[in-house]
Amino acid sequence: MAEQETGEGLQALWPTIFLRRTLPGADVANQALAAFILELDENKADLTTDYLSGNLLTAEHPAVSWLRDCINRTIADYFRQLGMAYPIDWSLMGWANVNRLGDYHDPHNHPHSYLSGTYYVQVPTDRAPLKTRKDVRPGAITFYDPRGPAVNMNAIRGDPYIEAEYTVMPQPGQILLWPAFLTHFVHPNLSETPRISISFNVVLKWSDEYLPRQD
Repeated sequence: MAEQETGEGLQALWPTIFLRRTLPGADVANQALAAFILELDENKADLTTDYLSGNLLTAEHPAVSWLRDCINRTIADYFRQLGMAYPIDWSLMGWANVNRLGDYHDPHNHPHSYLSGTYYVQVPTDRAPLKTRKDVRPGAITFYDPRGPAVNMNAIRGDPYIEAEYTVMPQPGQILLWPAFLTHFVHPNLSETPRISISFNVVLKWSDEYLPRQD
């Protein structure tokens, strides 16, 4: 049984912590990462969809090494923000996404992982001359309230539960990090220019020290 809370006042129960930051030095690194990923894509037609066949973040490449270090520091900051002030050991599993005109990713989450994230290498801002609806959000990523679609059914103005989804229009050089259970949808790319990103999972190396205290 979890320890009973006896304090008074407002509390944020069961929050979903989401992190977004722009990495310093990304402009130079992204040029190298884009060239590296596009070369991989030329030699492997299913690079984006066959994401379990390898681990991009183990590649011997200076820009990949830079990104791997940045991801690990970001994960450490995430845990620190949550107040998880004890040693946590993890491994990274990463893969490249090259989304061409019309490509998207269905709503999904990332099983068997603790956290998931994406780093954005190239995000096109132009659109192909297509007859599309004006309310489309090409290249965006949308996250959905994990508590279910009915949470906002009685929300009123100013209520934090009024929106059942949260959409981000990422920029090159940005990294997003979120709990792996969170369902998300990557909107179609409507540009002739590829949208290039690197997604990753944070897999914990298990230790009994992670077990919550049971009183």
